[in-house]
Amino acid sequence: MGRIGIALDLGTSGFRGQAIDLNRKEIVATALTARHPLPGANVMDHLNFALEAGQDTAHAVVIETVNQVIRYLEVPPEEIVRVAVCGNPIQLSLFEGIEIMDLAYAGERKKKMMGIVPPNRDAKKIWASDISGLKLPPHVEVCIPSAVKHEIGADALAMMIKSGLLEKDDTSLVTDYGTNAEMALKAGDRIITGSCAAGPALEGQHIKFGMLAAPGAVHDIEAQKAGYRCYVLDDDMMSVPGDLVDLTAPAVIEQGQARTGGITGTGVISIIYEGMAASLIRLPRIKTPDNKLHLGREVEFSETDITEAGKAIGAIRAGFLTLAGEAGIELADIKTAYMAGASGTYVNARKALKIGLVPPGAEKIYQVGNTSLAMARDMVLDADKLWELQELAGKLRANHCMFGESQVFERAYLLELSFWGEGMPWEQYHRFARMYKLPQLIDPVPDPEVIRLYERDIPELGYRGVSYIEQVGSPAWVEFPGCTGCGTCIEKCPEKALSFAGENTVTLSIRPDRCNGTACKRCEVNCPKKVFRFSDIVFLPKE
Repeated sequence: MGRIGIALDLGTSGFRGQAIDLNRKEIVATALTARHPLPGANVMDHLNFALEAGQDTAHAVVIETVNQVIRYLEVPPEEIVRVAVCGNPIQLSLFEGIEIMDLAYAGERKKKMMGIVPPNRDAKKIWASDISGLKLPPHVEVCIPSAVKHEIGADALAMMIKSGLLEKDDTSLVTDYGTNAEMALKAGDRIITGSCAAGPALEGQHIKFGMLAAPGAVHDIEAQKAGYRCYVLDDDMMSVPGDLVDLTAPAVIEQGQARTGGITGTGVISIIYEGMAASLIRLPRIKTPDNKLHLGREVEFSETDITEAGKAIGAIRAGFLTLAGEAGIELADIKTAYMAGASGTYVNARKALKIGLVPPGAEKIYQVGNTSLAMARDMVLDADKLWELQELAGKLRANHCMFGESQVFERAYLLELSFWGEGMPWEQYHRFARMYKLPQLIDPVPDPEVIRLYERDIPELGYRGVSYIEQVGSPAWVEFPGCTGCGTCIEKCPEKALSFAGENTVTLSIRPDRCNGTACKRCEVNCPKKVFRFSDIVFLPKE
């Protein structure tokens, strides 16, 4: 009988899993979910949902999706001997089924006043039987790595180790680009960590035609003599030339090798860069006849999308400004940048630098792939990696910057929101930055060296290839007394999470993986009869 290990990256935008043959030390298969199973667009939404719906419900939904990922890997359950997970503290706590109340509050004083005692989040090995609902043989070993503090977890430790940041002497920054952007600044012998809820735009969500990195996603566009060439991910997640388009009108000038299905987060960055370079975007407006940029006949990019992307870009730039201020250095001192995660892999690094996603003084930019899944894979192959992560976590706990309590971050992010959302001129931005005593925001290095370590964020998919799980979590059904079946809630839902359960019925079906959760509630707000109550929806997995 074979020996199989399962590596899991429990990301904020979706789950990724790999089956590994432990005898041959090779990857068997990969499975990816299109979305996260819990309602919400970022890690704080997931936390709020868990607090409102109940931790047991959130745990059950997460475990249902983990079971689904493992099923899609198509390995005999009796051959699985070890599972290793990686992710931020909220995702790992929901997976393990331990207390999360402490993660809802940033201040230690507040927690003490409320009598909240944080659970032990040190590295541990437990059994599958210890995790309620996990459909694996009870003797399977489950490896759960350590957290640093609050929102900085094993995924942040993974990006520091797997990027090579810890082995370099130069001042450098590593960032995992996603809805919860973790970053770590290395300045001399000091490492300072931080994390900001950047929002889902860098993962292609909260964008009307956005999608995660998957076949059909536009991840880059390039200006040509006539029009703009889209670059699209094919079925093997490799970049191929897509359609040649006219950004100012819904037309295809020349058909490409792959059909355009939507825009991934890296495509959003490229569209903004090219639009600004061509003066088609003058923040916060798009200067085209219909105030949209077009990637063919069916996919478009709007001013609302710019605002969403600006929140994410601004949060990340405010983040590394804050870390530089905490370290007492200038942005010009940060000579090397590491970009982790799917967005960090597929984005055009030079364009990301130009619009503010990378420290402007970076002379070298490394794109290092999905470090969280890579670390989970390392733990599957060698469970003692847990203790290496534990040791690093202990060293970093004294050097964590809580952005939610930082006046520097608050001021920097306020400037970013004014820049992206209101079109604040650069001169005014710099004047306020000097007044706030922020690190100087210099012009970007004109031609940095870009080292792309892998062609895709998951370099090896396994000899069986990759499976995409389009729908995760079980739909919920609800019927509100007094509902007339007008369909306003369905029409107003930005993610198309709602539908009628059948003809001639007012019973609604809600997909939790599409729902933006407690931060949205447009369904409830727009109900003309005011009978829709989001809190009445019960999201439970199938028995």
